[in-house]
Amino acid sequence: MYQDASRWGITLQTYIQLTMLEQHTRPMVSPIRMMERSIHSAKYIFVENLYRSGKMPEVDYVVLTEWFDWIQNNTDVSVDLIVYLQTSPEVCYERLKRRCREEEKIIPLEYLKAIHQLYEEWLVKHTLFEVSCPVLVIGADHDMQKMIEKYEENRDRILNPYNMQHHL
Repeated sequence: MYQDASRWGITLQTYIQLTMLEQHTRPMVSPIRMMERSIHSAKYIFVENLYRSGKMPEVDYVVLTEWFDWIQNNTDVSVDLIVYLQTSPEVCYERLKRRCREEEKIIPLEYLKAIHQLYEEWLVKHTLFEVSCPVLVIGADHDMQKMIEKYEENRDRILNPYNMQHHL
């Protein structure tokens, strides 16, 4: 995908929307459902980045947008809370390099900067798309031990998003 985003963008993003829809609509087996990403971030960040960077033709963007809008209007893909682990593109890049995943070796820092900018516009500045739930922003340019501490500090807000109403 990263090698030829123009060719595989719509294919991958259509598949991602499908798998995200399945995750959102899967019957709940516990009172809390946590997801690394949602159908919202797939559309608002990754599809948007492909389109803005010129790697997705307008017709593909329109198709994915209409499909996303249909999903939003006809299924329950709502979320109670978004936890945004705000990490600088440079730290993300270093973590990618340390992870050594073959498919990630060709991801340039510029790509991470573009993705970061979209997340900031959407979840922090609220200038990109509407955010329909509270957003908890946690600075994440830290080592694992510090991140565990950050989680513990925010645990109640994360596990009971209704508590966020009092913190906004």
